[in-house]
Amino acid sequence: MASPTLLTPTSKPTPLPSIKSRPTTVTAAASSTPLSPSPPQQPLRRRSLTISILSPLFLSPLALQTPVAFAEDDQEYVKDTEVVISKVRTTITMDKTDPNVASAVAELRDASNSWVAKYRREKALLGRASFRDMYSALNAVSGHYISFGPTAPIPAKRKARILEEMETAEKALLRGR
Repeated sequence: MASPTLLTPTSKPTPLPSIKSRPTTVTAAASSTPLSPSPPQQPLRRRSLTISILSPLFLSPLALQTPVAFAEDDQEYVKDTEVVISKVRTTITMDKTDPNVASAVAELRDASNSWVAKYRREKALLGRASFRDMYSALNAVSGHYISFGPTAPIPAKRKARILEEMETAEKALLRGR
């Protein structure tokens, strides 16, 4: 049931102010110079939109250059990827009765989240085979631990696929891909 305050207004509505139009006719005066019509005023929104669209065209080429990657260099990507690969391998091969499994999974999740956050936006890395395979493997590992908990063992079929993706990522890293 609806509340009575929602159905009845609490204050008296005020009428909208009327819009006054400008006079459009000009009577002929004693002056000999004809009046030129003023151009219609564009709204501020349209003018600012046009300026914001056209302004990058007039900037200098030096101002438009952006860094190719957020990482300092390719060696940093290779080093970080190898660290994450080793953490994934040690974590998924741990025995489920090991008391350090939960902490290892937490460390792996932190490392994988930071790796993904650091390299996901780099256009230069998106096409690399090593990035693609690593991202897929980290997604599978993280999805498993999020769904089933940090102490749940990874099934053999999924573990084999993850390890295979890690191997192909390592081979691609060695080739510079």
